[in-house]
Amino acid sequence: MTPDVLVVGAGPVGLTMAAELARYGVPVRIVDKAAQRTDKSKALVLWSRSLELFEPMGCADTFVQAGVKVTGANIIAGGDQIAHISLETVASPYPYALMIPQFDTERLMEQHLNALGVCVERQVEMTGFTAADKAVTAVLRHADGREETVITPWLIGCDGAHSAVRHGLGMTFEGDTLPSDWILADVHLDGVPAPSDEIGVYWHADGILVIFPIKPGRYRVIADVGQTSAGEHRVDPTLEEVQAVLDRRGPGGVTASAPIWLAAFTINERKVADYSAGRVFLTGDAAHIHSPAGGQGMNTGMQDAINLAWKLALVVRESAEPEPLLGSYSLERSAVGHKVLEDAGHLTALAMIRGRLLQGLRNHAAALVFGLAPVRHSMNAAMAELSIGYPDSPLTSTAGSHHGGPKAGERAPVQAGAEPVGSGDTPRFALFAPVDRESAALIARHSDLLEPRPRPPFADDGVWLVRPDGYVAMAASCDDWEDIDDFLQQIADGPQ
Repeated sequence: MTPDVLVVGAGPVGLTMAAELARYGVPVRIVDKAAQRTDKSKALVLWSRSLELFEPMGCADTFVQAGVKVTGANIIAGGDQIAHISLETVASPYPYALMIPQFDTERLMEQHLNALGVCVERQVEMTGFTAADKAVTAVLRHADGREETVITPWLIGCDGAHSAVRHGLGMTFEGDTLPSDWILADVHLDGVPAPSDEIGVYWHADGILVIFPIKPGRYRVIADVGQTSAGEHRVDPTLEEVQAVLDRRGPGGVTASAPIWLAAFTINERKVADYSAGRVFLTGDAAHIHSPAGGQGMNTGMQDAINLAWKLALVVRESAEPEPLLGSYSLERSAVGHKVLEDAGHLTALAMIRGRLLQGLRNHAAALVFGLAPVRHSMNAAMAELSIGYPDSPLTSTAGSHHGGPKAGERAPVQAGAEPVGSGDTPRFALFAPVDRESAALIARHSDLLEPRPRPPFADDGVWLVRPDGYVAMAASCDDWEDIDDFLQQIADGPQ
């Protein structure tokens, strides 16, 4: 098979990428050098925005049914509650964090991909590629040693932190490894204080302890444990070492047993400057890795894939020119990656403050700040990834003035009972506008790019153009039809 797109890497990001391309009718191959999916819990959280974006894909309910809903988190220091963070106020149909082990995320997304007629080719390693103006030539090595040369218009690296695609591009993975060691335990716990469906964050003089519920009786435990000497590698912890950390830093009375996965790790904060080079793109950990604080790494990567897929599909289907669509991918997602890396780094630094005086000041300040409703609202939106937007994108524009509704670049409100924007097998923009002669004429002129019918506007004094991934591309007043027409024409024909 000669694909229009070759996806390298079949983790959550690669599977999402291939599934979205397949949904849009783009011929795609997805290869992975591993013999099977991961059997580790790894990334645990699916946030509200990711679940919203799964809706038009048609798989949101499947994930929700397989996961455990976590509606809040408690920050405890010295036995006192510093803050309670509730996700139930998040303005989304999914006001919670969905806890689901990565092996289940991969299993469900692969099933979704298979239902679209695409299977992962396992034990197939991309050993090199050459990118030219009109195509990419990649070499694939199969399990029996056979080598295959594939010529494809587009190559996407979803192959993780040690990405062969990134190395092939010669891109620098800029950043640092933090000078601290951490332990992770996927274990069964007894005696976890109620409510057992909330995340427990314990700030202790020795360091941080976090307990995440995975499913009834089973939890993820994470803690920092100091530093190893230069050149040494900390061995994976024993169950006894995990229990000792729980006893010293935890709420008391918590007993660990039946470990499923015990691991030691360090935190890397790294990112490429550009997520694309010609016909080659990077997504997920191939482009950015950061602290697990906030649990946003996998979500960010899957949203990278969703962002790129509709743009690439429009280009492959010849409904749009490559620019400005494909050029917007790196600009948009690199800014998001930078913000996620920055925020996760700040949370990690806050948790790792040492010294009785500094820790006391931190605890006092945190209690005051988290006591403010606007702060809690802002933090919830950031954690749920609802505050992600693209105000500075070349695909974002404003015309005229209006007083209600979302601004250009923002996530469009998800309306209960309405068909999700981006549904179906063709990536189309949604027009939120009155049903009148002007909207009908615009849809007729841009039938390849627009849904066939307008949707009710967010407010009476405006018109909104919403991208297939649910972000506002253009906000305009009711008499700015020419500007909207010009905007869509630029996407179809490219810069003139």
